[in-house]
Parts: sequence; C-alpha cells; structure tokens
Amino acid sequence: MRGKFIVLEGPDGAGTTKHVKLLGDRLAREKLPVLCTFEPTDGPIGSAIRSDLRAGKSFSPFDLQSRFCADRTWHLEQVIEPALARGTTVISDRYFHSTIAYGFALGISRAQLDEMNKKFIRPDETFFLLPPFAVLQERMTRRDQTDALERTELQHKVYDAYKLLAAEDPLIRVIDTSGSLEEVAEVIYRHVQIK
Repeated sequence: MRGKFIVLEGPDGAGTTKHVKLLGDRLAREKLPVLCTFEPTDGPIGSAIRSDLRAGKSFSPFDLQSRFCADRTWHLEQVIEPALARGTTVISDRYFHSTIAYGFALGISRAQLDEMNKKFIRPDETFFLLPPFAVLQERMTRRDQTDALERTELQHKVYDAYKLLAAEDPLIRVIDTSGSLEEVAEVIYRHVQIK
C-alpha cells in the first residue's frame, strides 16, 4: 500500500520544523513507518541554496525559485517517491506552496509560479501553520542566524500569500500555532488519519 504524503507549510517562525518532528515522533510511537523530511533539502541543490542564502548571495527571484524547484525534483525522485512506494508516511517541512508564497512575495507572477510547480505531486494532506503575524515577528527576533528571505517586510508579503493560497483551496487546513506546542501538536495529530 502506498504511503501518505503530508506537508506542513508556513512562513518563517510558524513552527513547521517543530511540528513535523512532533507528528513524526508520535506516528513512529504508534509503530507506523514514517519519514520526516524538509525543503530546501540537504541534497546537493538544497545545500547549495541554504549556503548561498546565508552568505548573502544575490539571485533574481525567478532564478532563486527555479533552484528551489530543481531541489524539489531531486527531493521527489530520491526521497519522497521511494518512501511512499514502500508504504512509508512522508511528512515534509515545506513543499511547493513555499515556492508559490515566497515567489509571489518577491514579485513573480502567479501564472509563472503555477507553471513551475504544476508537475509536482499533490500532498494527501496540507497544513498551513499561520499564527498571528505579530507572533511570527516575535519568534524571529529570537533567532541567532537569519538569511535574506527572513526580512520583516518580505515576511509580511509571504504571510499574506499563504493566507491567499489557503483561501483558494478548501483542502488546506489552517492551524493557528500561537498556542502551546502540545495543544497545537494535538490539533494537527487529530486531523491526520493514517489508515
């Protein structure tokens, strides 16, 4: 039986990384085969993207999102699809909605972004983690290291893009992550139905 593909999305500071781990740990305790992964990946393209962003290298918005899409192609071929084929539940910290939200915030047309991402498989379940924007801002001030995509003005545009995407797609579940870690983790878990 093919595994289930679950994606947790959201702006920086939304808690996607923490909640991917918490959900993965809980499913693993239930003896379900589970793989937690993330984008940009730690593969060759994703590692280069992360390194370049931290170094402050400059890219056109289109080139940057094209690199994210190339990394996603690698991610699907090398990690996600093989795991799903083995019957493993795959939980990803970000996926194609990130490219659309960040690309849109950086001024790329929606039509171009949709075209760039139309070849990618759709997740079985998508969660957008969207606390109030002030909560995201406060969390970001606690970070030791940030990159060029974490500026406040850009993050506000990214936040609005995620809200727009969620409003367009009734299958996306929006979760307010401003509550306690445990409460939010429980809400996400209750929505995940692994059969």
